[in-house]
Amino acid sequence: MQRAAAGSTRRTPRHAAANGRSAPNAAPADLYFDRELSWLEFNARVLSEALNPANPLLERLKFLAIFSNNLDEFFMIYVPGMRSRTDDAGHALSEAAIKQRLRAIQHKLEPMLARQARCFQELLPQLARHGIQLLRYPELQPDQKEWLQDYFEREIFPVLTPLAVDPGHPFPYISNLSLSLAVLVRDPVTRTEHFARVKVPTRPVLPRLIHLPETRWQYILLEDVISAHLHRLFPGMEVLASYPFRVTRNADLELQEAAAADLLEWIEEKLTQRRFGEIERVEIARQMPLMLRRLIIEELQQVSDEEVYLVDGPLNMADFFSLANLDIPELRDPPFVPGVPKALREAPDIFSAMRRGDILLHHPYQSFGCVTDFIRQAADDPQVLTIKHTLYRTSGDSPILEALTDAADNGKQVACLVELKARFDEANNIHWARQLEKAGVHVVYGLVGLKTHCKVTLVVRREEDGLRRYLHIGTGNYNPRTATVYTDVSLLTCDPDFCADASDLFNFLTGYSRQSEYRRFLVAPITLRSRLLALIEREMERHSEESPGRVIAKMNALVDRQLIDALYKASRRGVQIDLIVRGMCCLRPGIKGLSENIRVISIVGRFLEHSRIFYFRNGGEEEVYIGSADWMPRNLDRRVEVVVPVQDPGLRRCLYEEVLRTLLSDNCQAWELQADGRYLRRVPQPGEERRNAQLILLENLRA
Repeated sequence: MQRAAAGSTRRTPRHAAANGRSAPNAAPADLYFDRELSWLEFNARVLSEALNPANPLLERLKFLAIFSNNLDEFFMIYVPGMRSRTDDAGHALSEAAIKQRLRAIQHKLEPMLARQARCFQELLPQLARHGIQLLRYPELQPDQKEWLQDYFEREIFPVLTPLAVDPGHPFPYISNLSLSLAVLVRDPVTRTEHFARVKVPTRPVLPRLIHLPETRWQYILLEDVISAHLHRLFPGMEVLASYPFRVTRNADLELQEAAAADLLEWIEEKLTQRRFGEIERVEIARQMPLMLRRLIIEELQQVSDEEVYLVDGPLNMADFFSLANLDIPELRDPPFVPGVPKALREAPDIFSAMRRGDILLHHPYQSFGCVTDFIRQAADDPQVLTIKHTLYRTSGDSPILEALTDAADNGKQVACLVELKARFDEANNIHWARQLEKAGVHVVYGLVGLKTHCKVTLVVRREEDGLRRYLHIGTGNYNPRTATVYTDVSLLTCDPDFCADASDLFNFLTGYSRQSEYRRFLVAPITLRSRLLALIEREMERHSEESPGRVIAKMNALVDRQLIDALYKASRRGVQIDLIVRGMCCLRPGIKGLSENIRVISIVGRFLEHSRIFYFRNGGEEEVYIGSADWMPRNLDRRVEVVVPVQDPGLRRCLYEEVLRTLLSDNCQAWELQADGRYLRRVPQPGEERRNAQLILLENLRA
């Protein structure tokens, strides 16, 4: 990695105006922010990127889609998790406490949804000026209506099923995330009005955005086409109106699987149940009349006012990813070609490069292809005997799994732990597990009671002086697609201690083991929590005026109260602490006598900050760690995670000076957490250099 300008750490940054942002998350007496409200603050920062006119138009639309997609996950996973938690005394939350929290979520979220709708309406005319149009049915030309009528008859009408609601037809079950039309019809003979539901069959059955023929970028929503042709579904009836609505259900599969006789069958059963979870949110078009709203809410049963959201504009804007991905360079972020480290460019093969020294990769600035090349070369190399790999998430056309399949075909011993419980990737991972088994790969379906979240690949190779092991360990998934937009760090090494630890780890994952100690690895749920606490404690012990203590920790979420308390304690001792936390952060910074020496920033920009990097000054004997774990109870106690020290002094220096200090100096995409729970965006002051950390890293690392 090349070294970038470090920049100075900002102690008292100045910020952009708060723009009337939300009220504080918690009262000053509280030690911890509410995790769900903190998560919503993160999504508000995502929404701010959609609102930012400095971003290209299609990138702004992309952030609107991300915001919507994030909310689906929030209601499917985080809200059910909130319901199942206990209070500080260990008691289950009362119904009144749950309702209070749901009201707090609704109070915070409703203004954000209004901003999302306004942003979408502002983007439409700007996109139209570039030829990208989302048309309503009345705006269509006669020939377009004629084409859509034919398209409706051929492609849409055969798959629609109108469902009446009356004493003989009970209200239909509404599955998770399905989009529906509430239709009001009238019998012309009896003049009686009736309610019916029509499910909108979106992908993979039909595209939500229908591309109009003989146009470059003109589209219409599928539900608009269905609404315009409802008379075909209700012949002889008067169609009075139709309005979209949508239901989100509990999709959290993190249940006790200890009794499962077969983990794969258990996961498949739970995947089916996901469609039938309890309702967590009902989205209704705001223009729907109150009478119809009440009917839907009453029929859905056990839905409270706190779970109902009135929406302006299209529901499920995550479907607009397809529009945001249009190949129009002038409306997108500038493309870039990721770099390849000099050590890999100059070596005849990846194994000889690794023998010369450890190699650190910073994705997406540096190519994830270096990682796939490592596995591909191992698969093709006749001297390689064994490959062991952990899979949490990957792409649908994964070159890594293709390489593992080829390796098995080439007669190598290949073992792959496929984590079947990777949330929302369960079905994909079941498919890959079966494909790998057919190819002769030894597949392990994860561990009962634990998710395997670590990112490790071990290669055993026969060489002139005997067997040598080579190792890749990373902070992100083995997914070539997300590796182009997620920032992650990878380490390639053949360090004997690291490789021996990796062998012990795989023996734990695939066999029976009560391994309690590792040479270099910090492994959850065995040693990681205690070791992190010890590192923070050591920083306090070594802190002095002459040699001040310093902790910098970069992660996706900070929720664990034991670690937060340790950071509070270190702050009171005078240790300077900087936290770079992309998402949820339950720690309250800047409280006198508690956390006045702690600063928290979140960076939201072109790339999703996903790497986990931990720096400890250690009295001048600096240590830097990378790994797969955030500081959350689930990562520390209920997952198999691996965090490792970076041994090479040059690579440690790069991570500290080039990555962490550059991120801390950001005054364009960084938001700073205030003591009252608000996030304020940093802005460069007059005469101050603009420092966008991601652009700086992009410039310095892609060469």
